[in-house]
Amino acid sequence: MFIPMSKSNSLFHHVLVIIFGLHTLVIGQKYSKVDSIINSETMKPFNGNILISEKGKIQYHKSFGFSNLEEKKLLQLNDQFVVGSISKQFTAVLVLREYDKGRLDLFIPIRNYLPELTQKWADTVNVHHLLTHMHGIVSYDQPTKFTPGTQYAYSQIGYDVLAKIAEKSSGKTFATLSKELFDQCKMMQTFHPDIRSYQNLVNGYTENEENDLELENATFENYPAAGSFVSTSSDLYRWNTLFYGGKLLQKSTMKMLLTKQKGAIRNHPIFGTTEYGYGITIDTKGDKTQLGQTGFAPGFASMNFYFPKSKTSVIVLQNIVYDSDDLKKTFKNHIKVLEFIQNAKN
Repeated sequence: MFIPMSKSNSLFHHVLVIIFGLHTLVIGQKYSKVDSIINSETMKPFNGNILISEKGKIQYHKSFGFSNLEEKKLLQLNDQFVVGSISKQFTAVLVLREYDKGRLDLFIPIRNYLPELTQKWADTVNVHHLLTHMHGIVSYDQPTKFTPGTQYAYSQIGYDVLAKIAEKSSGKTFATLSKELFDQCKMMQTFHPDIRSYQNLVNGYTENEENDLELENATFENYPAAGSFVSTSSDLYRWNTLFYGGKLLQKSTMKMLLTKQKGAIRNHPIFGTTEYGYGITIDTKGDKTQLGQTGFAPGFASMNFYFPKSKTSVIVLQNIVYDSDDLKKTFKNHIKVLEFIQNAKN
């Protein structure tokens, strides 16, 4: 299904201007400028949900545009999105909860948990390497790209290996483990894609070479543990409250997760030099620490960052991917909102 951008622009803009009030939870005066940030782009308008909270209270929560472009179905605040690499922090927590229970060691070879692996790297890669993207695995049936622990290479397959390890240590499927965690967190709209209980998943769209929007059919091709969980802006806000509030892991384990790991430094396609803990990025600028992750899946561009000093969450979920060959352009509106929060006085 193709939707010509030239035909959809005026309708997008009309909806954005006229009917936001039907799809708005709250707007605190401090964050009303976000409206002008989003509305400034009319050629490739933002389409998605935004939630901003501060000190434990939601200050801004809005839907922009459509969940289904073909039917012109308006987005709702409780609509579900595929959140891409935001999924990795869910996986990191599930693995580290196994560590907290004494069923995993972070620094012994993963052969101890997955003896069926055929490659020699199972005798040198450990859970720490997998959590920090410093393992070098490129395929289950190929040697590592480099000696584990010596380099950084952002990876999807590493988090799939982590999911398999968690399954072995717990005796449960990774989908079941995740459901138990989300149930505990009362995140009732967040799911592993194999648990098909999601009722409000929006369509994802990708801009093609002709600048038309195409309904995406490859959204779930990524490893679930690395980038295919389904969630909502409200559930991610709840996650931030519990996760960064230290409610999901033992204190010492959470400290490890929030520590910049030696060598875990990436040349991020959006943010440049970026340092990683376990499952999240850790950025310190001046007196502000920024924790979290962007997420990309076919048809979806997501962002979830948290500022611990002010207890501020910035969650931006979009179900249209523009300019997929240039992620800075894809995440243009996300970046503008994030920069506004970074520069705001708390």
